[in-house]
Amino acid sequence: MKRITSQPSLPPGNADKEHCKKELKRLKKELFELQNKFYADGRFGLLIILQGMDTAGKDGTTRHAFSSMNPLGVSVTSFKKPNGNELEHDFLWRIYPHIPARRMIGIFNRSYYEDILVPQIQGTLDVEAIHHRCQLINELEDHLIRNNIHVLKFFLHISKEEQKKRIEERKTKPHKKWKYDIADDKAPKEWDAYMKAYSMLIEHCSTQPWHIIPADKRWYRNYKVAETVFNHLNALNLKYPQS
Repeated sequence: MKRITSQPSLPPGNADKEHCKKELKRLKKELFELQNKFYADGRFGLLIILQGMDTAGKDGTTRHAFSSMNPLGVSVTSFKKPNGNELEHDFLWRIYPHIPARRMIGIFNRSYYEDILVPQIQGTLDVEAIHHRCQLINELEDHLIRNNIHVLKFFLHISKEEQKKRIEERKTKPHKKWKYDIADDKAPKEWDAYMKAYSMLIEHCSTQPWHIIPADKRWYRNYKVAETVFNHLNALNLKYPQS
């Protein structure tokens, strides 16, 4: 198993902050045009999945990397702990209504992968059940691709030290205090368990590849996610319909 901890959480040494910020501005303009063409073309949908530890920047990535897109063609869904009604169904049931249609881009802030991670951490499912869920997810993503709904999966990778720093920011900075929950203090203690769970998940749920994004620096994280989405859309050879 290739552990996530072997992957860098910092940008490569040759990454320049000002250059990446300028590139992000350019990419956002390009993404606006590409999304317009993506919608008009009508052949594809796109599901973007953002996963990561608490404070990894899923909200910030959504805000900074995708803010130039037309909201009429984008939906953002945040998946919390399943409620009573959702628990009465299979774990994928609550996902289906939010899978994007063709022309649309859907962003999942957390996703069905939480239904593998949390049971594994809490020990509420055995190994066989966990692997069964991995198989179902692989089959779902393969099914989506076969129906022209593309899937881009991002793991926003931050270090334990950076996570501790960001949790302290939630406690002290006025504009971030609303995000703080007492459960945040447990996150560093569960770090190793989550890294092990994510390593397993990324290895076994790989029908569609994962993009592991160094996320200790927000400027690089936002740039790299936007660049990856741009490259994917640009490679689709999108066309406006002939009048």
